[in-house]
Amino acid sequence: MKTKKKSLATEIASSIETKLTEVGEQSKKVKKAIEKAAEKLADRVSKLFKKEEEKKKKQLAKAKKKADQKGKKVAKKLKKTTVKAADNGQAKASAPEKETPAPKAAATPKAPAKPKPAPATKPTATRTTPATRKTPAPKPAPETSPSES
Repeated sequence: MKTKKKSLATEIASSIETKLTEVGEQSKKVKKAIEKAAEKLADRVSKLFKKEEEKKKKQLAKAKKKADQKGKKVAKKLKKTTVKAADNGQAKASAPEKETPAPKAAATPKAPAKPKPAPATKPTATRTTPATRKTPAPKPAPETSPSES
C-alpha cells in the first residue's frame, strides 16, 4: 500500500511539475509545496481505495453468509419434508392392513370414502381475495331410495 501511495504521489508531483515548467521557472519552495500537496492527495486517494476494497469484502462476506443460511434453510426444509413423507408412507402402509373386514351379507351399500385432499400450500408473497379463499360447498351424496335396493 505504501509503495502504491508513493508512486501515486510521485506521478502526481511530476505531472504538476511538467505543467509548471511549461509556464516558467519554479523555486525550491514551490517545488516542495507541490510535492507535499501531491503526497496528501495520494494519501486521500489511497484511503478511498482502501475503503472501497473493504466495502467490497464486506459485501462479499455478507452475500456468502446469506447463501450459506439459505442453503441450510433449504436443507432443513428438505429434511423435514422427507421425514413427513416417510411418516405418511408408514401410516398409509399400515392402514390398509388393519382395514380388511369380512364382507357382510345383505348390508346396505355405502358410498366409497373419498380420500382427503392434500392441504394446498399458501403462497406467502401474494394476497388472495375473499372470493378466491372460499371453497365450494361439498355436494351431498346421492341418497338411495328403498325401492332401489
